[in-house]
Amino acid sequence: MHYFHLGDIPPKRHTQFRKSNGTLYHEQLFSTEGFSDLYSILYHCNAPTQIVQVEEPYSVKAKTIHDKQLKHRCLKGFQIDPEPDYLKSRKPILVNNDCQIILSAAQESSSSYFFKNADADEVIFVHEGTGTLKTMYGNIQFAYGDYLVIPRGTIYQIHFDTPQNRLLIIESAGPISFPHRYRNSFGQLMEHAPFCERDIRKPSLLETYDEKGDFLLYIKKQDNIYPYHYLNHPFDVVGWDGFVYPFAFSIHDFEPITGRVHQPPPVHQTFDGRNFVICSFVPRLFDYHPLAIPAPYNHSNIDSDEVLYYVDGDFMSRKHVERGMLTLHPGGIPHGPHPGTVEKSIGAKETRELAVMIDTFKPLLMTEHAVKIEDGAYYKSWLDAGSSNAGMQLNDITS
Repeated sequence: MHYFHLGDIPPKRHTQFRKSNGTLYHEQLFSTEGFSDLYSILYHCNAPTQIVQVEEPYSVKAKTIHDKQLKHRCLKGFQIDPEPDYLKSRKPILVNNDCQIILSAAQESSSSYFFKNADADEVIFVHEGTGTLKTMYGNIQFAYGDYLVIPRGTIYQIHFDTPQNRLLIIESAGPISFPHRYRNSFGQLMEHAPFCERDIRKPSLLETYDEKGDFLLYIKKQDNIYPYHYLNHPFDVVGWDGFVYPFAFSIHDFEPITGRVHQPPPVHQTFDGRNFVICSFVPRLFDYHPLAIPAPYNHSNIDSDEVLYYVDGDFMSRKHVERGMLTLHPGGIPHGPHPGTVEKSIGAKETRELAVMIDTFKPLLMTEHAVKIEDGAYYKSWLDAGSSNAGMQLNDITS
């Protein structure tokens, strides 16, 4: 990220910074990669270390299914049951050691407690709903199409303005960053990048709560939730500066890269994770070579699992697409456009599709939540009517 500051800070770090009554503010260095990488420095009204009570932890470890079936899968994301509580609404569906892909249909704000993910950086994609992400760094307004990027260890609350909300959440075992090929040696986004610094919405309206009481903070660590009760309000920061902080980026501000012939998926990349990438597919003009085929070509998934989350619009390479649907095309078998969609795409001038893609370089495991929302017949969706009949006749013969 880029240097930013908000609120009141002293002219030099690690020096005396006093309140109007003469007492010191409490300095905290915040880094997700030790003392040798990006960091921020925050100034608290009170010591951020005063714990009143610690309750028993409980497990939120994803329950995975080892079915040993290598096949294409389709998950109906909007069939995930809504939950009033934000934390309980987070349902992992596809996981590995590098990331967890989570769906949430939260109905209520998390205003009665605070949350800190000490396991992972988070990318929250807002499919439905509006509201405010409240953090110790300040507030960020969010709406449909926003990515909320939250560094691990950030204390936050989500305040919804809407009763029905749909979130796609990606937990990352490593830091989330912009692709290196978009940045120069100083970290500035370059001219060929599909977005720039003006598109990144940083925290604003730093609200400082100098309050004592009983403040419940849920901390996620090693797939457990630890309930902690703190003496001081977690949002008691009067100022901060540095390179580590939450931010928002709208998928609607992603500027697509197009060409005379079909462009490969890396042109859609938006974020880097550790052993995975996140891409944004947005409305764009199709290829303009006179013999161009706009539909994507068949391609082999040898070194990655590909997950596509369908947000809105028409998808020329897929049939029967629904909002909130996810497809998993695992490494080891090829995939491509559905029958008839290639010819249909020829001559089309543009697409209005909107989707988020997560490509992982290690296999993903399905969870019990995923099994409940799976369309088990999806792997047959590349068969045309004739192939389907032939397949049924073959089944009759072999049985």
